[in-house]
Amino acid sequence: MSIATTDLFSLGLDERDRLNKELGGGIPPGSIVLIEGDYGAGKSAMSQRFTYGLCEEGHQVTMLSTELTVGSFLDQMHSLDYDMVEHILDEHVLFLHADIGDSNTFSDEDDGGERMDLLKRLMDAEVMWESDVIIIDTFDAILRNDPKFEALVRKNEERQAALEIISFFRDIIAEGKVIVLTVDPSTLDEDAIGPFRSIADVFLELEMIEVGNDVRRQISVKRFAGMGEQVGDTIGYSVRSGTGIVIESRSVA
Repeated sequence: MSIATTDLFSLGLDERDRLNKELGGGIPPGSIVLIEGDYGAGKSAMSQRFTYGLCEEGHQVTMLSTELTVGSFLDQMHSLDYDMVEHILDEHVLFLHADIGDSNTFSDEDDGGERMDLLKRLMDAEVMWESDVIIIDTFDAILRNDPKFEALVRKNEERQAALEIISFFRDIIAEGKVIVLTVDPSTLDEDAIGPFRSIADVFLELEMIEVGNDVRRQISVKRFAGMGEQVGDTIGYSVRSGTGIVIESRSVA
């Protein structure tokens, strides 16, 4: 059953692209959104589009990036014509850079060189969870570089570790907030990513399809609980410099 679109977190930009309309008018409050895609599929661009559109609609957003610093974030957003400077100055968005390096080099110099307990630090960062929408791009990088999660993976207990994180997420969304996670599924074992797929209220898979000499991108909507208007099952899109996300075609479920 559809819910009133006024209850949704609108992704905005209705006059510019059709993404919000294709996704039924926005994201239902109290949702976990999982955006999956291989390297280069457009996860970061999609999370940046979500961030900008949500801010334009007056929502408070936390954007945590494992790849971009605040400077490179602003440069990237500017290249997509998503100007975030005023939103940052007006505190509509809290941008955070997670400098995690990689599993072989990441260390905390203030902690004797030992690798940080990233997930605990994430959950203890109270300020980042105060926003209406919290976006983590990319979440798999945090999982892969967390020493306790990695240790549980070696013991084949990654599912239990995932369930503990999910319990924390459920407490957050119980307040009507939305958590958006981007994940590269090729970097995680099925037992690690499976629980997140199972609990996601909205599950979007970004795919790259070869058609002749062209590579086309599409959003495959695997699940969309609490949708507003009808949601397309497959949504073609592209990422263009100076324009951002552009919806190319639509197929309705």
